[in-house]
Amino acid sequence: MILSKSCDHAIRATLYVAMHPDRGYVPIREIAAGLGISFHFLTKILQVLTQKNIMTSFKGPNGGIALARPAEEIALKEIVLAIDGEGLFRGCMVGLDHCDDDHPCPLHEQWSALRGDLDELFSRTSVAHLAGRARAEGLRLTDLLPGELTKQNAGPDSSRR
Repeated sequence: MILSKSCDHAIRATLYVAMHPDRGYVPIREIAAGLGISFHFLTKILQVLTQKNIMTSFKGPNGGIALARPAEEIALKEIVLAIDGEGLFRGCMVGLDHCDDDHPCPLHEQWSALRGDLDELFSRTSVAHLAGRARAEGLRLTDLLPGELTKQNAGPDSSRR
């Protein structure tokens, strides 16, 4: 995949929260367990999303994470930019620091066209749209099947729930 593992987790966690709009704050341990992501790794990702005003957090017994704004107002591109930066939308496919129309890499022409399409797709695709499709069509957010989740996925103290 073109996105980093952190970005993949950020998108899935955001969708998980968006799919539970009536819950208010969703416990981070629940998200980690439900998606098969390390609790500590997910916490670091969610801190970035909170700093970027995509998520909001609340500490305490009823705490957790929630969307900072309506899901309709959060574009997929915003999550990608928060975690991975502009590389997907501006970077060179072969990793050159200076790749442009005047000094192209071998993939520049093809990647430029595709990059523009990706930018448009990620800009116009909202979290609400993706969460709605996932709910309506029963789409998965994890490769884990029911019963495959382990304590390791939720973190070292997942037994204290």
